[in-house]
Amino acid sequence: MTLYKGIQGFSVQNLSADPADPNEGQLWYNSTSNVWKLTSATTAGAWATGNNLNTARRYLSGCGTQTAGLAFGGYSTANLGSTEEYDGTNWTSSNPLNTARHALMGVGIQTAGLGFGGFVTTVQSATEKYDGTSWTNSNPLNTARNNSGQAGTQTAALGFGGEPTTGATEEYDGTSWVTSNPLISARAYLGGAGTQTAALGFGGNSPPPFTAATEEYNGTSWATSPGSLNTARSELTGAGIQTAALAFGGSDTGVTGATEEYDGTSWASSPASMSTARRQLSGTGTTSAALGFGGALIPVGTGLANSEEWIGAGVALTQTITVS
Repeated sequence: MTLYKGIQGFSVQNLSADPADPNEGQLWYNSTSNVWKLTSATTAGAWATGNNLNTARRYLSGCGTQTAGLAFGGYSTANLGSTEEYDGTNWTSSNPLNTARHALMGVGIQTAGLGFGGFVTTVQSATEKYDGTSWTNSNPLNTARNNSGQAGTQTAALGFGGEPTTGATEEYDGTSWVTSNPLISARAYLGGAGTQTAALGFGGNSPPPFTAATEEYNGTSWATSPGSLNTARSELTGAGIQTAALAFGGSDTGVTGATEEYDGTSWASSPASMSTARRQLSGTGTTSAALGFGGALIPVGTGLANSEEWIGAGVALTQTITVS
């Protein structure tokens, strides 16, 4: 008789806690919770509901990863400076932005974030750095704007497009912004992903009202991608890098939870949409582990608090075996 160890290469264990990094196909008994568990790989990407933000809001920004995210700014019944950190389970409030605003952009990680632009009563050029505790002011954008695309890190950021409708592109070196070549198609309310030298801009408002157009930036100039979004939309968000990006949420004729993956050439629609279709949201992460949070419905209201986690295809998941 063939033993489990002979098939999988490891024995069935009796453990008081789940292993930190189980192998795909590994089976064990959790003696604390008295259940059998198995690690298996997902065959397709899917969204799972996460815990709520402390402050419901729309037109917010964020950065970081699925297990170390950052949310800041936005609008509820007024402009917000509220900042929250996500640990993969819960959101915890931190020190607010110096300039409360909405429709701003954000890049970086939880301990080194960057927020720039936005809207108060007029468009903003303000730039702020987050060190994991508090925000400090930095040099402003050359072109004040809101609802732009963004990519990069705190010391190598990229801002492009925005409202009033522009294609203006700027690079940030950790201290100052320098103007670069503009988008081919000027637009606002677009999504962004990638790095300062390999960025991706997609969707947005450009005649006609919603566009599916995608552009790639090489550190100097923009080029039109042969692949367009399958769902033309604005007020969407994104995650990932130029050759492996995720686009989700947004507004077309209403709100959408449509999710698409980009492979560097074309977009493929995922069969899994967000649990809550929404626009004016923020997102961060990668194509294997993304995070979407906040946003708005139609009618807008004060904004949403709920978060969702994206688990990409091929990611190992621990599942409880139900015996009946």
